Amino acid sequence: MPTHKLATVWPLRQHVAVMAFPFGCHPLSLLKLVQKLAIAAPHTHFSFFNTTSSNNSLFFTSTASDLPCNVKAYNVADGAPMNHIISGHSVERVELFMKATPDNFREGLEIAMTEMGQINCLITDAFLLFGGAIAEDLNVPWIPVWIPVPHSLSAHIYSDMIRKHYNINNLSSDNDSRDPENILEKIPGLGELRIADLPDEVLLNETQESLLCYMLSQVGNVLPQASALVMNFYKELYSTPLLDDLKTKFPSLLNVGFLTLSIPPCPLPLSNADATGCLSWLDSQKPTSVAYISFGTVVNIPSSEIVELAEALEETKLPFLWSLRDNLISKLPQGFLDRTKLDGKVVPWAPQNQVLAHNSINVYITHCGANSVYESMANGVPMICRPVFADNRINARIVEDIWGIGVRIDDGVFTKKGVIKSLELVLENEEGRRIRRKVHALQQLVFKAAKANGHAAQDFKTLVEKCSLK
Repeated sequence: MPTHKLATVWPLRQHVAVMAFPFGCHPLSLLKLVQKLAIAAPHTHFSFFNTTSSNNSLFFTSTASDLPCNVKAYNVADGAPMNHIISGHSVERVELFMKATPDNFREGLEIAMTEMGQINCLITDAFLLFGGAIAEDLNVPWIPVWIPVPHSLSAHIYSDMIRKHYNINNLSSDNDSRDPENILEKIPGLGELRIADLPDEVLLNETQESLLCYMLSQVGNVLPQASALVMNFYKELYSTPLLDDLKTKFPSLLNVGFLTLSIPPCPLPLSNADATGCLSWLDSQKPTSVAYISFGTVVNIPSSEIVELAEALEETKLPFLWSLRDNLISKLPQGFLDRTKLDGKVVPWAPQNQVLAHNSINVYITHCGANSVYESMANGVPMICRPVFADNRINARIVEDIWGIGVRIDDGVFTKKGVIKSLELVLENEEGRRIRRKVHALQQLVFKAAKANGHAAQDFKTLVEKCSLK
């Protein structure tokens, strides 16, 4: 992780501590918010707390490591015992981390206060509900940040009601999610979702709850105590019932826009400056011809589905760019890379937002993480969704049935036949043209919402004021 010297040309009068939830898209989103705040409040120092492995991943890329001089990153313990071998399952990592909190963050805060002085404000990922107690001990404002879609916040707020009034123990397949009896019509703003769309943390009963599940079940009780709640979202994208209900619970609800994005997108860099080779390869393809495939850095797609997806790509001969981690490349069918070398490119990592902004991209095959959905929307790219876990299923339902900017794969899993069917639907027929019109319309809505005179800019200004009060 790079080190950054603090500014000496102005006194740093305020000290804001920021605590990350070190999994999935959460830490990057929070870091991007910190970068924007640090630029807007140059007299405020920001101490960013995250686990060592997550910080190392964040600061691997030059864009993330380009911190303003009034930001300093600190490592906190991840809870893994010395010499402990992690199984690789994300649940184990989360549980170990949750057992170490909040003591690991308190230790980091003591170090930062020794170096930079008393903390004046605490910003945390909203998953870290103990932030409220820490802020109370410090006698400072607490501002949590909700990274997933607002719909998932509502689902967690109403988790007790959902468990009480819906038969959550009898859902056996994705087909159950289409049963009208399982529509969440009793939950304000979630009437177009199904029970089976909800995150596992909502659906698990009390005997199955993990530490994270328990904490998330308390969001409705704890988050309203915050000085403000920041949303990774635009006010213009809410349904009226959802926004109205959340505003009754969080009077200071700040929708500051998509945290990981600059809107409109920045111009693409020179292709020869991209070390991955993705942009130069895309330059060689026809406009709106390429399928981009990525499932993020955490999601594990079953080996059998990787084979089915690969066979569908090979049969269609569709140009494709596939971001597939090194440990999964061996799961591809034997000889696949050689047979498709004229049609496709497989890389261990791709500069996703730049890829989606390239004019050769025609469709995005995704696990439907929130940031991936936002990036696809902001670049006007339709989606084929294969949700995996957490809020993926909610996001996929929103993409297909509420926003109409993509489709979910049949039965929730990749099959050769299902992938080909989805590709044909999105790329070739009238339904695909309808999807493309809708995604372009939402792209323009987001561009308008992100303007300097929009709600997001005003809410961000309010956030800056709350962070830098004297």
